[in-house]
Amino acid sequence: MTRFKKIVAVDETLLNEEALQQLQKLGEEVVVYHDFPQDEHIVTERIGDADCLLVSFRTPIRKSVLDACRNIQYIGMCCTLYNPESCNVDVIEAQRRGITVLGVKDYGDEGVVEYVISELVRLLHGFGGIRWRKESTELTRRKIGIIGMGKTGRMVADALKFFGAEVSYFSRHRKADADNAGFVYMPLDELLDKNEIICTCIPRNNYLLGKREFSILGNSKIVVNTSVGPTFDVAAMKDWLNESPDNYYLCDATGMGNVYEELKSCSNLLYTPYISGKSIQSVERLSQKALANIESYLTASANNK
Repeated sequence: MTRFKKIVAVDETLLNEEALQQLQKLGEEVVVYHDFPQDEHIVTERIGDADCLLVSFRTPIRKSVLDACRNIQYIGMCCTLYNPESCNVDVIEAQRRGITVLGVKDYGDEGVVEYVISELVRLLHGFGGIRWRKESTELTRRKIGIIGMGKTGRMVADALKFFGAEVSYFSRHRKADADNAGFVYMPLDELLDKNEIICTCIPRNNYLLGKREFSILGNSKIVVNTSVGPTFDVAAMKDWLNESPDNYYLCDATGMGNVYEELKSCSNLLYTPYISGKSIQSVERLSQKALANIESYLTASANNK
């Protein structure tokens, strides 16, 4: 197997120690950073003449970075690559230059599902000292709408169904497997109107909930976000939270993104400042899949020579 001349993990990719040791076998030189660069100059300085770049979902790799770092041949995203449009890496520009970009799928969904179930149960029963309604209620027969029926959305839907919730969903395209499993498809407006709890499970940089949508949603409702960053207009969310003390927004550190300062004054914001998809198990899955992507690329490169 051929090796890269220089591998740079430009930020905290969450690769475990075993994976970092394995990287030494895949590159002649390996440089690993465990923080998040605050500006593009630092990013380009760190990458330098590397031909292999590893990056998390948090650090932008735009055209200007690719312009400055001409040796990049491979970008390993240590996160999910949902689609080029919502990605922190300019995938389209990278591919135009012949740079291979690979992401990692299905590594942190289990923890995200556990987060959704645990936080809803705490709020519905009042186990954490805050209760949604006057009396404790189960998930059983609660009407819950899922926005986005990808891998995470479907796992959340299956878990909620197990607890007896009445689950419906909205997606850009209807999902035959979801329909066959008994999940009811609804247009977005209908989903917001008819459900008590809404869970957004969509790619980053998709903002589906604005002032109009929150008006349709109404009060005494709960919104849970499993996406990377907000899925809504921040001002509209703040107005909705301030409109009624019985409206709640639940999210973890990944879902909060960079809007905490704008929402922190809302007493009905239930923020968990941890990454729910990060665990011993998810880090292991992420590490193995990220390494497998690199090895696959190097093997293909060697075979093409």
